[in-house]
Amino acid sequence: MTDLKAELLDVALEAAHRAGTFLRDGRPDDLGVAATKSSAVDVVTEMDIASEKLITGFLAERRSQDGVLGEEGASSEGSSGVQWVIDPVDGTVNYLYGRPDWSVSIAARKDGETLVGVVHAPMRGETYRAVLGEGAFVDDKPARVRPAPPFEQALIGTGFGYVAERRAQQAEVARLLIPKVRDIRRAGSAAIDLCDVATGRLDAYYERGLNPWDFAAGELVAREAGALTGGRPGEALSGELAVAAPPGLFETLQGLLEDLGAWHD
Repeated sequence: MTDLKAELLDVALEAAHRAGTFLRDGRPDDLGVAATKSSAVDVVTEMDIASEKLITGFLAERRSQDGVLGEEGASSEGSSGVQWVIDPVDGTVNYLYGRPDWSVSIAARKDGETLVGVVHAPMRGETYRAVLGEGAFVDDKPARVRPAPPFEQALIGTGFGYVAERRAQQAEVARLLIPKVRDIRRAGSAAIDLCDVATGRLDAYYERGLNPWDFAAGELVAREAGALTGGRPGEALSGELAVAAPPGLFETLQGLLEDLGAWHD
């Protein structure tokens, strides 16, 4: 591992753990569905913003010349060629409801290539990490995808957007897909879904409408664990479509999603 990759990994791990501890310990006990919609959403938004400020403040101390792209609006070019891509709370609805599947996702890119990815899931007590060319790990244990099962035995994760028209199309894709596979899971955190592919807890994952901070870290973890990732056939993973699965399953799923129109609303 190069000195730069090692430094970026150390910084990402510490930043993710600091934010995760803040979010876990700072979540109000009465936050949840009993609160009014506006106040509950406001509290979650405040926690998102505070988590991002914590992360960006730490990065400014440790890597002041780097650029930043964050879900809550943090954006700076930097001068080092390194850019941090941050999701301060991936799975905010889960966080609101007190469900465990939420995470802090931090990736470091250089010249457009993701070098380091960290997804910290405090309520799972797990941290997923990967360094380009160095493999993927859950805490200190190597992560590896499951061998591709027959398509009809595949357990597939997905997610749904917030716009009604998009959700309707995503539901139609899921309706057509579900008879062809073992089952579908919807956990609510794209970063965790990608890491679940990396650890064999899902056979595959797909979703339309992701942002760079949703997948930057998790995609690297999945790839370093042996998954193929992409979008439509021949294209990279993007907001249009994200697909992750082991070789042998990836191609079949990607082709079917293309036929089902999973890449458009």
